[in-house]
This record gives sequence, C-alpha cells and structure tokens, in this order.
Amino acid sequence: MSNASTGALVVLAAGLSSRMKRSAAAGLQGSGLALEALQKSKSMIGLGSGGRPLLDYLLLNARDAGYGDIVIVVGERDEEIRARYRKPVGALKGLTVSFAVQSIPPGRSKPPGTADALLCALRARRDLRGGTFTVCNSDNLYSTGAMRSLLATPHPCALIDYDRDALRFSESRIAQFAVLEKDARGFLRAIIEKPTPEDMMRVRDAAGRVGVSMNIFRFSYDMILGPLEEVPLHPVRQEKELPAAVMLMIGKHPESMFTIPVSEFVPDLTSIDDIAEVRKFLEAYHQIE
Repeated sequence: MSNASTGALVVLAAGLSSRMKRSAAAGLQGSGLALEALQKSKSMIGLGSGGRPLLDYLLLNARDAGYGDIVIVVGERDEEIRARYRKPVGALKGLTVSFAVQSIPPGRSKPPGTADALLCALRARRDLRGGTFTVCNSDNLYSTGAMRSLLATPHPCALIDYDRDALRFSESRIAQFAVLEKDARGFLRAIIEKPTPEDMMRVRDAAGRVGVSMNIFRFSYDMILGPLEEVPLHPVRQEKELPAAVMLMIGKHPESMFTIPVSEFVPDLTSIDDIAEVRKFLEAYHQIE
C-alpha cells in the first residue's frame, strides 16, 4: 500500500477535541459552527468555502507538497472522517488514504496520547518499515513549503523549527509552546515544555530567534518504533506524548533529529476563539474547486 515515490503522511485525528468542546459549550449562543464544534472532531468543522473542513485543506497542502500515501489515525467511534476520505474525490482525488484506529483502553475516558496514536499507525502500516514518513496534527494547517521540506530533507528524522515571533499568537498562548534546544549543527538536543527564563536564554540563537515545535516531524520508522513502544505516561496528563518519544529516540541516537527553520504563521484550531482567524486565513489564501 505504501507509495514511496510520493511520500507517506500520518495525520493524527483521534483526539476528543476536549478544549474545543469546552470552549464551544461556554460560548454556544446559537452559533452553527459552535454546534458543529460540540459534535465533531476539530478538523471536521466546516470552516471553508461550502463548509469544507480544515482537514481538506491540510490534505490538499500535503498533496501539493508531494505526499500521496495518507494514513489518518481516527477514534474507534469515528465514522465521519472515514466516510469522507475513504475514496478522495474532487481536488483530493489521487490520494491514497488508509486508516488506523486508536482505541480508548478500559478505565480511561480518552485516548492515551499522541505517541500511542502514532504507534497505532505504524502497527497498521508495517509496510512502511525500513522507510521514512511525516506525521502531523489534524488541527493545524501546515504550509505546502513546510511539508515539502520534510519530504525533501536528506535526514531520516527532522522537525520543523518554527520562529516563535512569526506565529502571530498572543504572548500567553505562545508561552504554552515547547521550545527547541539545538546544537551548533542544527540537531535537536531537547524539546522543553514550560521553559524557564534560563531556558529561554539558552535556546535563543545569536540573532535572538527562539524556535518552537508545532508537532510536525519526519521519522525513520525503525528509529521511532521502539521509543513509541517504551514511552511512559506523562505523570500529570497521563498520556504517552510524542515529544517524549522523540527525546527517548535522540537519547538512543544522538544527532538523529535535524531541525529545519521556518518563519511563518500556522493556523491553529484549538478553541472556539480560533474559528474566525482560521476562516479568515482560508478565505484569503485557499480556494478549492
């Protein structure tokens, strides 16, 4: 099923969109989109022309970047994503889409995190062994250029290193993003959550730039599989998180994760307050026939 000539992309879409649903419930006020936000995955809210969901636009950018083999990780109760993308039509025609299901284990109320979601994808697509793939969130609209750079890099593992000051989010929101510590050659040393002032001084480059992760990575299947299987639950959030698996991987394979600097805005659909900004972006920059 793998299409190595056009690249494989894993899209993580099994989350419960809890923050979006909480904010939608608080600000419902009869809004049609808020009602959608209560009922659907974030990536399936009809924000675009003709009610197109954000996931359409992400997959269009992926296609234009050179990806043809798409693996979407969905929840066990999802039907909408599978129904829409099982046989892509229109602008998305030509993509090959498969699905991996992330279940909610007994005793839990939500899936066990992004590392577990990616592990579900790799177990469903063992034909990707020996190769590389890209993985990203379903609720961010990554640019064609950023996605293409991961497909084109000679490094088997890499991530997009976003310029913190170019993201156009509020200071309080940007402060929640993990910052990246790199060595002089551009290889990742650490992904630092909730950085201290000392951390910020250490990760800032000579020009004052601070890089952050927005969870879009390229991986060697064989290098990331073990860390995904071994990563523990976060002690507070009780989830197996992809950045923690990355740290396990670079502990085993130093200088294995290259950072690719990018300076651009990334539409991010986290809460109901993001809908207006994302719609505005889609109207200005994306037209799908």
